[in-house]
Amino acid sequence: MKLVTNKQNLQGTLVIPADKSISHRSIMFGAMAHGTTTIHNFLRGEDCLSTLNAFKTLGVPIEDDGTVIRVYGQGLAALKPVDSPIDVGNSGTTIRLMMGILAGTDFTTVLTGDASLNKRPMARVMDPINQMNGAISGFEDTQFPPVTIKGQANLAPMTYEMPVASAQVKSAILFAALQAKGETVVIEKEPSRNHTEEMIRQFGGSIKVEGKNIHVKGPQTLKSQTVIVPGDISSAAFFLVAALLCKDSKIQLTNVGINPTRTGILEVIEAMGGTLELSQVDEINQSATITARSSELHGTTIGGAIIPRLIDELPIIALLATQANGQTIIRDAQELKVKETNRIDAVAKELTKMGASIKATDDGLIINGPTPLYGANVTSYGDHRIGMMLQIAALLVADGEVELEQAEAVSVSYPDFFTDLTKLLPGGAI
Repeated sequence: MKLVTNKQNLQGTLVIPADKSISHRSIMFGAMAHGTTTIHNFLRGEDCLSTLNAFKTLGVPIEDDGTVIRVYGQGLAALKPVDSPIDVGNSGTTIRLMMGILAGTDFTTVLTGDASLNKRPMARVMDPINQMNGAISGFEDTQFPPVTIKGQANLAPMTYEMPVASAQVKSAILFAALQAKGETVVIEKEPSRNHTEEMIRQFGGSIKVEGKNIHVKGPQTLKSQTVIVPGDISSAAFFLVAALLCKDSKIQLTNVGINPTRTGILEVIEAMGGTLELSQVDEINQSATITARSSELHGTTIGGAIIPRLIDELPIIALLATQANGQTIIRDAQELKVKETNRIDAVAKELTKMGASIKATDDGLIINGPTPLYGANVTSYGDHRIGMMLQIAALLVADGEVELEQAEAVSVSYPDFFTDLTKLLPGGAI
């Protein structure tokens, strides 16, 4: 796909797609709860639809009229076994969190995915849940999918110290803990996104968070709720960076989620000298309108506790750093290696093709800027966030064309990304 290049003066207001993490969990909690859960502003991207279809396959009645989704939950005991593997596509969130949900059933389920997902390691979820008397195994005794979950009615509580900061691993354990008999304690390495903890409370569950220690007593029964999903800050990040980097630009993004465990990118932008404004702040639903303007930027160091709060935004932050004055260092980001692709290597390789001064390290990137970017043939590696990052990079290319392979990957989280970009261009068209 030929990307849009050499653009400035981006102007306009966009409604960002719904939060991917909350959309996934709204279906999961709705299926586990008793009663009808109503979901507004659900993200109908491929990954979230994988979660929806997986629970339909397990016998949960779910209706979608195109505006509102209704999940008719009857509790975990009502889930029904299936004879064939459930295909969750490219969704790591679906497969990892469902491992925790299905661990306490009374039947066996096999979860599989596409070629990319089936190369992603699952041991970090399998191991702790198996310590809870779970029985989860990978393909032919490996740590990779297809994953077989033999449901166990006697899940046991445990105290588990997280070796890495991962919301997916934490969430899978918490889902299993809701079914175990007794108190489970999860000790985080660093606080990661807390949507699961907040939604346990929202759905009438009991959970106690003390610093980095999370306490859940099971078994628990959840009650249906109404969920209004805010816009995804991870999707908003691409247009925030576009506004900051393209001359004479101002972009306003409405209803963006600003959960404090997800707003690391806003702090990094401010630390680099970027101009941001938050308005219409809704503290109850944790959302706001964010406006970004063209800015003169400088390098910074990003590492430690902030990394889990911006892990999905690091590819676009790396692009931002290529245009900042001085050096930017990203460290403590080993988690990037086990995303849809090895994002450390993918970001370094593709931006280097375009002329950036960027070096991959064992746990991050070293970026020197500012550097002009040039046309090149690039690839998303089937990773939606790499694909979107490369389109924003292409906006800065004044010399040559940018051709993107596997552009269709963008639809995983932002089906209308390229259309929304067109709305911001001078004259509203390419």
